Amino acid sequence: MSQIFSPGEWRAPEDPMGAFCRDNHVALDGSGHGPLTGLRFAVKDLFHIEGVRTGFGHPDWLRTHAPASQTAQAVRQLLDAGADMLGKTHTDELAYSLTGENVHYGTPRNPHAADRIPGGSSSGSASAVAGGLVDFALGSDCGGSVRLPASYCGVLGMRPTHGRVSLRGAIPFGPSFDVAGWFAREARVLERVGRVLLGEDEVPPMPPRRLLVARDAFDLVDPSVAGALEPALTRVASRFAAREDIIVSPDGLEAWFEVFRTLQAAEIWANHGEWVTRTRPTLGPGIRERFEWARAVSAADVAASGPRRDAVVRRLDALLGAGDVLCLPTSPRIAPLRDSPTDKIEVEYRHQAMCLLCIAGLGGLPQLSLPLASLEAMPLGLSLVGAQRSDLALLELATAVLPGPQEA
Repeated sequence: MSQIFSPGEWRAPEDPMGAFCRDNHVALDGSGHGPLTGLRFAVKDLFHIEGVRTGFGHPDWLRTHAPASQTAQAVRQLLDAGADMLGKTHTDELAYSLTGENVHYGTPRNPHAADRIPGGSSSGSASAVAGGLVDFALGSDCGGSVRLPASYCGVLGMRPTHGRVSLRGAIPFGPSFDVAGWFAREARVLERVGRVLLGEDEVPPMPPRRLLVARDAFDLVDPSVAGALEPALTRVASRFAAREDIIVSPDGLEAWFEVFRTLQAAEIWANHGEWVTRTRPTLGPGIRERFEWARAVSAADVAASGPRRDAVVRRLDALLGAGDVLCLPTSPRIAPLRDSPTDKIEVEYRHQAMCLLCIAGLGGLPQLSLPLASLEAMPLGLSLVGAQRSDLALLELATAVLPGPQEA
């Protein structure tokens, strides 16, 4: 049964994280039976719920779109599996940021430090899980919108193989990169959710064989970050028969990011450029400039980037054999301070993060961020990237590395 409320009838539980949407709040009861019975979850506000307007992080989008005619398939799967949906969660404006700071709706809280951002664009979902408001939450990840907030907020975050989890009933962003991802505080909960959304593998997951340490990725981050991650790396490596240092990108990860950036921007403009041009919404710092840049991406730019992406895919496929897992920092840093200068947080910090995050995006690969480290009393994620469709093997590995309940 659904419970849909008008803006003046906010009846959800207490929201000390500022994670939940109020203008289009909706709660949904699960089936009451299934593998997720007893669990509560939240949903990023770009997944449609039948009869409810989807806000997509912007009041003008909410205003100019009719209520959805269907509930997103991923949400329906979770409800059918017995979980109860507590509400919709905030996203960055049109999901085009990695900070979690939304000039229209505010910034969900990072429970580890009130003066630091939660990360975006699945900011509300990460905050709700990290703050203990729900057991798990659904987000989306195009450029890093599950992985980065998972690292900043100290929870597990899963980006599945591209195309493996249905995005039917979700607003498209950069379709050749978009995935539906999820957060949890406990590895066993993350795996339970994964088995519902992913289904079972056609063949049993391959046990861990080689841990491939992405040396060029670690070289991109500050030595203090790399040092903080080293004990976590050793802990994960103990689950593998062999550990090997490798170079992921012979061309340099910055070159890979440029390929990603060009193709993503072209897809975003193809999906939303007409609405932005017609509606002329007020866009916050960073988002406005990225849409302007996306508008300028030419067909020639896209044509040149296509073969380069194909070469990246071939490189990653050659690196990752059965049972191989690539290990790298999820983020170059702990969560930045709120209200950091735009040129820092939306240009410099974003660029550095995307050099790491673009790897799985370009390859369409599953990536799991584990809350295994900390620096300056703030969480720091270590990421594991698997071969195509090795999602369940990554989730089983997470459960082996983190067998007990995790701290919120």
